[in-house]
Amino acid sequence: MKNHYRNDNSCYHVVDYDCLKGHVRKKETAQGYSNESAWSRGQAWGLYGYTVCYRETKDKKYLDFAEKIYNFIFTNKNMPSDLVPYWDFNAPNIPNEPRDASAAAVIASALYELSTFDKPEYKKTADKIMTSLSSDKYRAILGTNGNFLLMHSVGSIPHESEIDVPLNYADYYFLEALVRKNELEKKV
Repeated sequence: MKNHYRNDNSCYHVVDYDCLKGHVRKKETAQGYSNESAWSRGQAWGLYGYTVCYRETKDKKYLDFAEKIYNFIFTNKNMPSDLVPYWDFNAPNIPNEPRDASAAAVIASALYELSTFDKPEYKKTADKIMTSLSSDKYRAILGTNGNFLLMHSVGSIPHESEIDVPLNYADYYFLEALVRKNELEKKV
């Protein structure tokens, strides 16, 4: 947390430490627009990871950090109204940048989990994301899209790899989010 996150609560993708002395050698965002940009799936991984850390440890610092990441994501001026983020919150050509359904799926799954520990608003936000991902804009017709569920994910634009394509982990987190949503609705 100390070295991975910026003052605005966005994160770097990679922090390279000197393995002998322990100091930070460099901070970068390998799959994002620039080293100082907020790559959307990286923010999603952070939200998901700190939510799991809290679930497993009950250490409130992880819950607090997950909430800070949530606030960064959902108060970001470049978050679209359907809550499926652009591939990077700082990409230069927003709104003409690819969306990343994989980032949205990870965020939704994390928020369903987070809602079990804290605020009900997290479930409402996750529901809105899932409504978007389930729409014709992102959800493929059965038997198309290489039999993947979701369309419009981004692997790595800087590496010119997996741009506006289906990705297996997008489908995984989408399905995980659906399972978590269903479990929450059974409890009501």
